[in-house]
Amino acid sequence: MTAALVAAGLGIIPGTAQAADPVPVAAGVAEAIAKASTSEGFHSPADRTIRTALPTAAGSGRANAKTAAPQTAPAAQTAQAEPVAPVAPAAPTAALDAGANPTLAVDVSGTSYTAHGIELTTLITSADFALGVVIDWGDGKTETATAQGPAELHRSHTYDKSGEYQVKVTVTDTANAVQATNGGAFLTPGSDFTPHTPTRLLDTRNGTGAPAAKVPGAGTARVKVAGNAAVPAGVTAVALNVTVTETVDSGYVTAWPGAGYDRPGTSNLNYTAGRSIPNLVIVPVGEDGYVELYNGGQQPVDLIADVTGYFTRASAGGYTSMTPARFVDTREGLGTARGKLAARSAFTTPISGLHGVPQGITAVALNVTVTEPGGLGHLTAFSGAGPVPTASNLNFQAGQTIANAVIVPVAEDGTIKIFNGAYLPAHVVVDVVGYYSKDSKAAFLPFTPLRTLDTREEAYGWPGGRFRAREYITQGFTPDNATATGVEAYVLNTTVTETGGDGYLSVAPGPYALPAPGEPAAPAGPRPGSSTLNWTTGTTVPNLVQASDGDHGVITFWNQGYQDADLVLDVFGVYQSK
Repeated sequence: MTAALVAAGLGIIPGTAQAADPVPVAAGVAEAIAKASTSEGFHSPADRTIRTALPTAAGSGRANAKTAAPQTAPAAQTAQAEPVAPVAPAAPTAALDAGANPTLAVDVSGTSYTAHGIELTTLITSADFALGVVIDWGDGKTETATAQGPAELHRSHTYDKSGEYQVKVTVTDTANAVQATNGGAFLTPGSDFTPHTPTRLLDTRNGTGAPAAKVPGAGTARVKVAGNAAVPAGVTAVALNVTVTETVDSGYVTAWPGAGYDRPGTSNLNYTAGRSIPNLVIVPVGEDGYVELYNGGQQPVDLIADVTGYFTRASAGGYTSMTPARFVDTREGLGTARGKLAARSAFTTPISGLHGVPQGITAVALNVTVTEPGGLGHLTAFSGAGPVPTASNLNFQAGQTIANAVIVPVAEDGTIKIFNGAYLPAHVVVDVVGYYSKDSKAAFLPFTPLRTLDTREEAYGWPGGRFRAREYITQGFTPDNATATGVEAYVLNTTVTETGGDGYLSVAPGPYALPAPGEPAAPAGPRPGSSTLNWTTGTTVPNLVQASDGDHGVITFWNQGYQDADLVLDVFGVYQSK
């Protein structure tokens, strides 16, 4: 895997641009991806070889050494194995003629190197005879090679979908009418997504999933995920909408797998006194089937967690990212009727078949914003064919503009619904950032969260200074990174803090590559028309972003407000298609 470097740059529109020199910050991201996609795989030693006697043609006798190998496939599909020094022979597992290449055996090991990739090593023990080799990858695809005597083969393969595959290597010595087979089960590191009807797993206000009591400062709430609300055992990660409420002071919440893992130094959502703050969290599930939520404030708070989907190492929905596109704006009559969404009512809007989103998707990744609400309440996004769930996606107060990332199941007719749970009307804006489908190939790889930018610090390649009004920050990898690693999107948590006025953040792929060290920043391209999060004066606002880095490995973050702010970026994982 190619290591990548990240750089942070600041651009001014119009006028000159500033840029920080590239530093090896995102090498940490590349290392995290490599670690997340590498597993022990399997190893089946040579003594597990199954030897089989083949039918011998009438009148034929035993072959001499260096007999030509059988033609197992067209020349374009075969490869010659590397000869190696003879290794200790394995005991044959079938009672064959001792003269029939009695040392023939196969040692097979498979390791992972990407979300769907396997690196296979085959060690062949054999007398000096011509051999044909067939690798069955377990997904209906095979590969052939030839060898002469003892040999070592290295092959790689990429599966289309997540899952467990039975890999088998068969070595045939036709001249001596003997065949040796060995292999093992390979489980891809990447996980596919299954949407889930929004369901409440935790509510400390009423005792759902935990005792009915606030989570104390520096305390933790445990959320049972595996085996709860039809979420299966073996789940690798979960999409939760986490809400903090009944706050009396400032603080933050961190989600992590819990048992067997150290709590990371990053946060998933930040809160202030008197505010209910939601945020979508995609977090690995611990081996015990739980996720833990840590209250980083000094005062008690109530916590709510609603599941909207989960990830497993089985073929389900892969992810496809897209440049954020606006599908609904009730202020303009886009995607639904013009005018505020009435109290205690819902609208239905099509997703499939619009703006490049195909038919047949299973779920959609959204950014949902409520603005100009007449009173406090909540919004819920859900399948266009289902009833209104009891869960919520974002909570708001009168006059507040607030956004939240949402993953929503899509009905068979390609629609979703948005429900206004308030008793007064509100405007709603919906931006689509990606979708899940059987045909999408990118699988989720979570890793230990790491910070890549904090404009309050001179670190991570940032030269210092605030996130200036109407300007942009670019962050990304070297241009060949996306090709080298097959990253479809990065799962980020964006937090805007120390805000000097009202504004909003836009996140989009950068249309240009990062400049070389010491060169001015590249132009940012058109200012995006979508929003990721909204803020008001003096607030700290988080939101999850599933962001593509486009064709150049660059993500651009826009301060769309007219006052300076600070921006914090944490990376929680990637969707990888290879």
